[in-house]
Amino acid sequence: MPDIVNVSYHQTGDSTKVNTMGMREMQTRAFESRDAQYLLLKAPPASGKSRALMFLALDKLVNQGVKKVIVAVPERSIGSSFSKTDLKKDGFFANWEPNDVYNLCTPGDEGSSSKVKAFHKFLDSDEKILICTHATLRFACEELDEAKFNNTLLAIDEFHHVSADINNRLGERLKTIMGKSTAHIIAMTGSYFRGDSVPILTPQDEAKFTKVTYNYYEQLNGYNFLKSLGIGYHFYTGKYTSAILDILDTDKKTIVHIPNVNSGESTKQKHDEVGFIIDAIGDIVKQDSDTGVIHVKRHTDGKVLKVADLVEDNPRERDKIVNYLRNVKSVDDMDLIIALGMAKEGFDWPYCEHALTVGYRGSLTEIIQIIGRCTRDSNNKSHAQFTNLIASPDALQDDVKVATNNMLKAITASLLMEQVLAPNFKFKTRVDNDDEEAKPGEIKIRGFKEPSSKRVKDILESDLNDLKANILQDDVMIKAMPGNIDAEVINKVLIPKIIRVKYPELSEEEIEEIRQHVVVDSVIKNGGIKEVGDKRFITMADKFVNIDDIHIDLIDKVNPFQKAFEILSKDVTTKVLKVIQDTIEATRIKMDFEEAKILWPKIVEFRRMYDKEPSLNANDPLERRMAECVIYLKEEKRKRLANG
Repeated sequence: MPDIVNVSYHQTGDSTKVNTMGMREMQTRAFESRDAQYLLLKAPPASGKSRALMFLALDKLVNQGVKKVIVAVPERSIGSSFSKTDLKKDGFFANWEPNDVYNLCTPGDEGSSSKVKAFHKFLDSDEKILICTHATLRFACEELDEAKFNNTLLAIDEFHHVSADINNRLGERLKTIMGKSTAHIIAMTGSYFRGDSVPILTPQDEAKFTKVTYNYYEQLNGYNFLKSLGIGYHFYTGKYTSAILDILDTDKKTIVHIPNVNSGESTKQKHDEVGFIIDAIGDIVKQDSDTGVIHVKRHTDGKVLKVADLVEDNPRERDKIVNYLRNVKSVDDMDLIIALGMAKEGFDWPYCEHALTVGYRGSLTEIIQIIGRCTRDSNNKSHAQFTNLIASPDALQDDVKVATNNMLKAITASLLMEQVLAPNFKFKTRVDNDDEEAKPGEIKIRGFKEPSSKRVKDILESDLNDLKANILQDDVMIKAMPGNIDAEVINKVLIPKIIRVKYPELSEEEIEEIRQHVVVDSVIKNGGIKEVGDKRFITMADKFVNIDDIHIDLIDKVNPFQKAFEILSKDVTTKVLKVIQDTIEATRIKMDFEEAKILWPKIVEFRRMYDKEPSLNANDPLERRMAECVIYLKEEKRKRLANG
């Protein structure tokens, strides 16, 4: 199956260049906000967040009166990203020199009394830097007065692991530290989605943070070697173990993430799945007792491949292979990594060309972390690939509804990734007699409402991808995707409802401003812009429109899901498409007056054009929806007459 998304980049080298202080582009941007007490840094994997934190933390220690720095990481292996680093050699004014005694990312229970005691001892000592896991931080905080964090920088890496959920103890602890101490906080994440269904911080707490965003496009566009990224889906029937070799190319450096044991794609025997994948590739020659590397002689040509099994449960064996992977120096050191929960973050294998993931991942945070495994810049590749192997709805007869939902969500996730990975545009209102040329990256639209408040501006600048994730993964929107709901109903009824729930404090005017921006951004990024001579055109649905003639009313007539529907229509069999449509039909969206109000003029136009009523038995789902609308309106009229 061809890629749903294929984004090309310009190899400018900008994101990897360093300035006179040894900072890359993203680090320079973060350092400009060094005086902020609360800083939220969103940047893709491999953009240099760990070193950005070192620069920021050292400035706070040396120049801002902060006395101590605590760095918290989600798992022990990531602690090595913050080991001693010589920054002076590249022009910075201080080196990062943590004391090994206060690196608590060591073997042992994260909540052990020894680690908690070491944490408390650090706070009472003259030492400046402590590194620990999120769990150790949480346990250590339980016995501390928040005032102990006065004049301390608390840096939380991979911040999407924290959440405002009442059951997330670290999220609760962070809230009280912010409320009851003078602590500085730097939160870093490689994800653009704040904990998916549960936000990381409450809106009130998040508003206190200065936000620095370095987007995926800036990062990948500024590489030296990587030129393109593809995102594709492969739908299979039967067991995934029989289909995986169709897309696993062992000539490419690959990370395979097998499915979660609770998913429909899993055989429930994870070790057997690893064995099957290896057996399908070739014969095991040996497993190195010192490193854990499995040497596999390929069936096709006898080449020996180096394979890492990170599904292995034995901690001693798994630590061996993780230590080996941490020290990979050459493209020949590893060929294939098979993982389940590991190898998603804090794990650097720059030579990886292909991330192959089995089973739908409900978390967009997880998807972007997995994609990040193959988007490092490396001289062995010009293209990186993410492929999701998903069960086709007729592969899981016992739960067709779940399989259908997963398939639709997988496609919408890929469309959202396309928008995250594409360059951003600035949208402005075009007024009459406006002859001024649009600036580079700017698009002017007639009837477009620009932000009228700081709150709307902040949402559009910092939360647009989060909001799109909410919209694209919403259950009602998923049902609307396969072309059975009118585009204007999607844009003017369904999308504003989701925005109202997410931001209940906004006025109707503010909701409309955000709605327009979401729809415009989605439609234009999905459509793609072409230059013909001195004019720019955009593809919208089946139209080729001059950008100078765009009006918001025209954009509102385009289904932002159109591309997803086209993918479904082309890339699944007629039988599977029927299964999908029947499944959605069984849980159809209830007609309401807001939708009927938009559909009524279209029904009048339909009668005028075809000289007949819309039919409930029509093949076109939109005609069937109009027929339902006629029935709904007759029923509403009957009720009103009955009630006098």
